[in-house]
Order: sequence, then C-alpha cells, then structure tokens
Amino acid sequence: MDPNALTDPAPCEPPPRPTAHRRCLRGVCMCLFMFLVVLTAAARSDGRNRFLSYSGNEGLSVFIDASAFWADDYSSGFYSGIDGNANTIYRVLHSQRDGTDIWYHLKSNGLIDASIGTCDDLTVEEFPSMYYRSAFMIGLGLHYTYRNGFGWLLRFDIAKMEAAGAFNLANSKSTTVLNQNHYIRCGMLGEEQRIYIDLAITKEVDISPWLNLEVDLGLNVNNTKVSTNAMEIAGRTWSILDVWDGQSPYVGIGEYEYVNQGGLGYGVFIAAYLGYRVEGLGAVKLGYSCHHTRTNLKGYEAMGWHHQLALRFEVNNFSFFS
Repeated sequence: MDPNALTDPAPCEPPPRPTAHRRCLRGVCMCLFMFLVVLTAAARSDGRNRFLSYSGNEGLSVFIDASAFWADDYSSGFYSGIDGNANTIYRVLHSQRDGTDIWYHLKSNGLIDASIGTCDDLTVEEFPSMYYRSAFMIGLGLHYTYRNGFGWLLRFDIAKMEAAGAFNLANSKSTTVLNQNHYIRCGMLGEEQRIYIDLAITKEVDISPWLNLEVDLGLNVNNTKVSTNAMEIAGRTWSILDVWDGQSPYVGIGEYEYVNQGGLGYGVFIAAYLGYRVEGLGAVKLGYSCHHTRTNLKGYEAMGWHHQLALRFEVNNFSFFS
C-alpha cells in the first residue's frame, strides 16, 4: 500500500481481485478433458467401438445442479460509479444531503484537514476497476434421453452476483487530504440477481459400463436484476442507486419507485459432463459449462464469456420415489 495513503479506522477496501481462480478453472478443465480422452481411448481399445454407443438410463430425468460460477467482468463496470453510468459517485458525493453527511463523517473522524471546506472539495482521483466475485449457482432441470443417447435438456439456474472494486477520494484544492496523505481509499460494491434458462440438445456416449460422457449444445436466455450499488467510505456505506430520477439527493427529497436497471439477455452455451451411473436411481455428474451471453446492464451489454463448474444429481424415471 502507498505509504502516503490514509488508513481508515474501519478499512473498506475490498479483498484483492481473485485472478488465481481463472487459472485454477482452466487447470481443472484441462485435467478433466485429458481424463476423458484417456478413458475414451481405453474404452475403444477393446475393439467393441463403444464411443458412439449408449446403454444407460433412458426417458425423463429430473436433476439439481450445484455450481461454482465465474462471470465475465466487463458488465461489472456498470457498478463503477463513473460519469455516464446509471448510478454515479458524484451525484451522491456532491449532493446536499449525502455529500454533506460524508464530509461531516470524514471531518469527525479526523480524516480530512481544513482545506476541504465542503463536500464539493472532495474529488475522485481514480475510479474503481470492478470485477465479479466467484458465485454459487443453484439449478433445477429436466433431461430426456432417447435410446440412441440423444436427448434434450431444460435447466433453470439462479445466482446472487457481487461486484467489487476500490477508488481513491482526494482533495480537489491540494495534493493531500490530511498531513502527507494523498487520498482516502474507498470501496465500491454492487449486487445483482442473475437467472439463466438453458435449452439444449444433448448427446451421451458410453465410456465404460458405469461411466458416460454427456455433451450439451444450446441456447440461453438470462435476466439480471440490480439490487445494490453502494460506496464504502471510512467504514460507512452510502447507496448510489438512483431512486431520485437522476437528481442529486437533497434534504426532503422523495424517492421514486425503483425500476430494475437490468433486463433480459441471450446467448449460447456448450457443456460437457462426466457421469457415474447409479443402478436403479440415476446418475451423479461432474461437468463444465461455457456460456457466451449478453448481460443486459445499461452501457455494458456486450457479449461475454461465463464459466460454470457443476455437480449434478440426476434421478431417472423418478425411480427414487417408487
């Protein structure tokens, strides 16, 4: 940390960006792929050409997915608070109500000097570079498999996403905020609910009498609902979510009914699962999905890559209830 940065009494900087998880994910996927190649080669080596055959569970199955989910970071910029976004830092920082409250909070905690006479003297030196934290995704679905191993799949997934970043609050009139401290380090956060609906064509092939490989190829429709966009300054949190119809909040201002700032998106996906068949019950599957989808957040609607590592519990023909 910069020795000239001011250490707040309650640190609000988010944890370091977890870049290692992407390398880990690539490693896991590569290992899984190599494992599948080896098993497939072993299955074919007996001369019976099992690769395209299927002798597993047929008919309708229901399943539940528990997944680790890594979203593309591009749309997390929606929560950065920069000018032009739906929610901006300056709309709140320089407002009569919240801006004055922030100034008093910093002054009472001895974090700014007399050169910062009002909230208008506070400026953002560096806007946050946002990222999504890893998320947990849960899903339910239907899977129908025909005798030849082809089938279709319908899946509903839901996850709560958290975006994080940090920015520097500085003095617009001087190079320091207090003594030799150049800035105050602050946090930025966002929260959203993301729902995925996947419809796919599937193909399953035998690897061994108890193992099979499933490949899915399909379409995705998703919906994003923004719930939180806030900044953390010296241990306190101020919402920058626009419920004031674009106005800066002042004393006595009323709040408008919040209108979701997200919306519907779409895309495609591909997935591969390694399944272990449980006789008379169904299967347990470990798989990886890659979605190439558009997330509908204003100003950040570009297509992105999203990764999912899932454990699936599948019950075939509802035999669990018989």
